[in-house]
Amino acid sequence: MGVEKVHQKINLKQISGLFCIDFPAVNPQTHSQKETILFNDNTMTKDHNQLKKVVIVGGGFAGVNFARHLDAKYFDITIIDKLNYHQFQPLFYQVATSQIEPSSISFPLRYIFRHQKHIKIRLTEVQDVDLANNCIHTRIGPFQYDFLVLALGCKTNFFGNKLLSRYAFSLKTTFEAISIRNHILQVFEDVITSPEAEKAALLNIVIVGGGPTGVELAGAFAEIKKNILPKDYHRIDFSRLNIILIEGSADTLSNMSGNARKYSRKYLQNLGVNVITNTFVKSYDGEILLLNQGDPIKTKSVIWAAGVIANTLTGIPESCIAHANRIRVDRYNLMQGSENVYVIGDQAWMETPNYPRAHPQVANVAINQAKNLAKNLERKILGKPLKVYEYKDFGTMATIGKNKAVVDLPFVRLHGFSAWAIWMFLHLMLILSVRNKLIIFINWAWAYVTKNSALRIILKGDQPAES
Repeated sequence: MGVEKVHQKINLKQISGLFCIDFPAVNPQTHSQKETILFNDNTMTKDHNQLKKVVIVGGGFAGVNFARHLDAKYFDITIIDKLNYHQFQPLFYQVATSQIEPSSISFPLRYIFRHQKHIKIRLTEVQDVDLANNCIHTRIGPFQYDFLVLALGCKTNFFGNKLLSRYAFSLKTTFEAISIRNHILQVFEDVITSPEAEKAALLNIVIVGGGPTGVELAGAFAEIKKNILPKDYHRIDFSRLNIILIEGSADTLSNMSGNARKYSRKYLQNLGVNVITNTFVKSYDGEILLLNQGDPIKTKSVIWAAGVIANTLTGIPESCIAHANRIRVDRYNLMQGSENVYVIGDQAWMETPNYPRAHPQVANVAINQAKNLAKNLERKILGKPLKVYEYKDFGTMATIGKNKAVVDLPFVRLHGFSAWAIWMFLHLMLILSVRNKLIIFINWAWAYVTKNSALRIILKGDQPAES
């Protein structure tokens, strides 16, 4: 897949509540009921009652970009999310491996929209959708809408394996990235004091899934094993630390080109990663990882990066649900059978001639579906023809450590330093704020020169004292 604090001027139109205030008119003769303002999310001022209410559920790439491109002249916009910040998922693995701080890739929603005061942000969780009454129910109350836009993204798919979901780590949120960092650093602390019989399990780090997330995690762990950890833990023999990557298909990065598959595996093996392919995980109980072939692996650390499934909402008809819980939409991202509910990003299942099994769940799709839908809603209001969404694949990439990456562009396949430079530049440009771009660039430059990030901090609450 830290929060900046900003002080904002209070906008009375955004204050939530159910009270009524009558502002005295300058001329009592002209005072009318229209000058009474009701302060709640379902009643607007006289300036707003002509606007179409748009409720956006989700503050990821899709939700944020959709809101940013909506025209305030036509829409009253509310963003609903259970988190108050946007997460830059492509760099989660760098938080998990202590290369950058969480605050560098987390952006408060109110800060993102600080210059768009017409956008309301509500921090809550949606409980269900009432399609018949154009309403969603949340923990803080109902929200009426003229247009509902679902951009809930996806979560880790454990394929129904309850033991895996209980004991394995996943990497789909900033919090999960911090949890992995805490766990891995604590593991090395435990190695120092643990009996010899327990050290084997502590010194096996297993990553399941050979896609970009798994490959990037494995490469990052291999590099800190070589360059950083021996400087911190002088009494640990890191030649005994095993980084194991398990992939069910025949190759790592199986959705990329032959060049990417070949070199990603080569780079990982050169870094000392044990790459196991054509192998599936059967179970994991927190101690033993069972595979469909080969010996069980003793490990205290399993990171699951082997698949995702879309987040769902109660109230969406079963007939609209496609593969991996994604919601069926037409070429305009309109949900099947609906007139005013749209789905964008990872949650959308849009079949096209070029993508009969829907689009890949990547940021490029989410961002451009959001932009297209924002323009289409404006066209709809103005009675203009709508434009279908057409995915333009600008390429796929993954990095496997310092100076090593693979890039598939429409016109060329790259690997090595040139691919790594392209990967670094493009990801840096996708970071939302100039401040965060600068912080990440400085962290990367410092780590490149010194081979040390100095960000290995275990964050955890105080443990209750034993009586």
